[in-house]
Amino acid sequence: MTHYGLICPTASGHLNPMTTLGYELKKRGHRVTLFGLLDAQPKALAAGLEFRAVGESDFPPGFMKEMFTQLGKLSGLSALKYTINWIQQGTQVNLRELPPLVKEAGIDALIVDQVSPEGGSVAELLDIPFISCACALMINRDVSVPPFNTSWSYSPATWAKVRNWAGYELLNQVGKPIREVINEYRSQWNLPLHLSPNDSYSQIAQLSQQPAELEFPRENLPDCFHFTGAYNNPASREPTPFPFDKLTGQPLIYASMGTIQNRLLEIFHCIAEACSELDVQLVISLGGSASPEVLQGLPGHPLVVGYAPQLELLEKTTLTITHAGMNTTLESLTKGVPMVAIPIANDQPGVAARIVWSGCGEAVTLKKLNVSRLRTAIQKVLTEENYQKNALRLQQAIKKAGGVSRAADIVEQVVSTGKPVRAQTQQSSLTF
Repeated sequence: MTHYGLICPTASGHLNPMTTLGYELKKRGHRVTLFGLLDAQPKALAAGLEFRAVGESDFPPGFMKEMFTQLGKLSGLSALKYTINWIQQGTQVNLRELPPLVKEAGIDALIVDQVSPEGGSVAELLDIPFISCACALMINRDVSVPPFNTSWSYSPATWAKVRNWAGYELLNQVGKPIREVINEYRSQWNLPLHLSPNDSYSQIAQLSQQPAELEFPRENLPDCFHFTGAYNNPASREPTPFPFDKLTGQPLIYASMGTIQNRLLEIFHCIAEACSELDVQLVISLGGSASPEVLQGLPGHPLVVGYAPQLELLEKTTLTITHAGMNTTLESLTKGVPMVAIPIANDQPGVAARIVWSGCGEAVTLKKLNVSRLRTAIQKVLTEENYQKNALRLQQAIKKAGGVSRAADIVEQVVSTGKPVRAQTQQSSLTF
C-alpha cells in the first residue's frame, strides 16, 4: 500500500478530476490524502479521501466563494491576472505549510496539479517522487503551439511560432511573481532554481486528461507525458438533485458556464434568447453563482437550476453550450456531445480553439457575442453532421486513452519502479 498526497487548487475544475483519481487509487487499496483549503474538504470526503487543511488562518471557510464572486465578474487578461495573484498567495502558503504536513502524514508520493507549481518543490525537499497532472488544459510551454490563454488557431508556419513565442514572453511576465516565490524557497532549501515554468513539472510522469486528438500537434513534449483521457466517476462526487421529470423529450441543450467565470448573467440571457426560437429544451446550470430566481422570465422559459448532475444530464444532451472549461468539455465529449463554446478567461480560449480545431464544435468570443451569432453557431452544430461525427470520434479517443484507470496504472508504476514512465507516441498530427 502506498500513501498518496494530492495537491490542487480549490476549484471544482481541478478538485473533481483529482479526487476521482484519488478515489481510483483508494479502490486499489492505497491511502489517499488531499491537502487543501478547508473549502475543499467536502469534495475530499465525498470521494472517501482523507483530508489535511492548509492555510486555515489565511483562507478561512467561505474564502473561495468570495474569491469566485469577484473572479466571476472578470474576463480576459484581468481575470488571468486575478487568477495568478490568487495562485501566488496559495503558493506562498503551501510552500510554508506543506512540508511539515506532508512529512507528518507519512506521504510516499505526491500527485500535483500543473496549476500548483509549488508541489514539485515540496516533493524535492522531502525527497519523495511526484507526478504532475494537468486537470485543466495542459500548460507545458512549447512555441509550436499557441499559449493556453489565447484563442489563436494552430499553424505550423514560422510566423505562427514567432507569434506564439511573443505570447509566451508576455505570459512569463504575468506569471513572474509565482516563479519568484517558488525560487525564494528553493534557494532556502538548497534546490536548483527554476528557470522556466516547465521546470516545475515532474520528470518521471506527467498526466493529462486530454486525449491526444484534442491537442494541437506539439514538437517538444517530454517523453514521460501521457494523454490519458478524462477522469469521470459519479461515485466520487457529491450527489446533486435535479428535476428530471421536467424534461420534455425535445432535443436538450445544456448550458453551463462552470463554477468560476459564471457571474456574467447577461450571457445566460443571450443563450436563452438564442435558443428561444428553436425546437429544443434549454437547461441552464448556474454553477452556484446565483439563485435560479434571478433568471426567471427568460425567453423560451428554460429550466434553470443552481447546480446540475452534469455527468447524468449529459447522457440526455444533444448540444452543450459551455465556457470551454476542460472538465465540461471532456465530460461532453465522453458522452459524444458536440459543443458551442463561449470562452471567458484563463485556459478557456485555448480549450475553445481546440474544440474548433478538432471539429467537435464552434466558438463565439465574448467580444463578438450576440444573439444572432450565437443562434447561428447553435444551428450550425445542431444541423451539420460533421460536428456529431467528430464528437463521437473524440468519445472513442477518450475511451481508448484509458481514463482514470490508465492514469492510476502510471502512478502505481512510478512508485513501484522509481523510474520514469515513458509514453508511446500518442500525439496526432492530423487536422480536421
